Amino acid sequence: MNPKQNSAASVPIMDAEAIRRALRRIAHEINEGNPNRESVVLAGIPSRGVELARRIAAFIREIEKTDVDTGVIDVAMHRDDVGTRKELPVVHASKLPLPLEDRTVIIVDDVLYTGRTVRAAMDAINSFGRPARIQLAVLVDRGHRELPICPDYVGKNLPTAKREQIQVRLQETDNEPDGVWLEKE
Repeated sequence: MNPKQNSAASVPIMDAEAIRRALRRIAHEINEGNPNRESVVLAGIPSRGVELARRIAAFIREIEKTDVDTGVIDVAMHRDDVGTRKELPVVHASKLPLPLEDRTVIIVDDVLYTGRTVRAAMDAINSFGRPARIQLAVLVDRGHRELPICPDYVGKNLPTAKREQIQVRLQETDNEPDGVWLEKE
């Protein structure tokens, strides 16, 4: 379902090229902030965060001729609302390169909103070990934080109203062309 085709209230924000440029810039910023790239782990939150982490790793490889480890960090059972949801969340397998000690784990997600998913990701990471640092990279930061969480790397800052939604679509996860849309009521 392509948001721009199904809703008159959808506003295109980023196309495939804008997403590519944002992820390439994030890769450059990660390189600058982490000179010891061998210690970096890009941990994507399923499902789009995993693909974004893979793409950022590919840009780092292209730019620096160095591989960085990637992994998956599932937050489903670490969420603070797991007991209040009508349906249990889908659980994906977490897979991180171990050990995490002395490593910088960069959580990667598509949209940052309240910060609760990132808090859950930090809890999940700590169940695997104690990294030297945890950083955060997001494609879109829409504001409205409920927790004191701030991203280290941002593709696009997009202030939104609480009633608005951000829709991210990636070819690999959604079988649709890459794009970001603002859904207005």
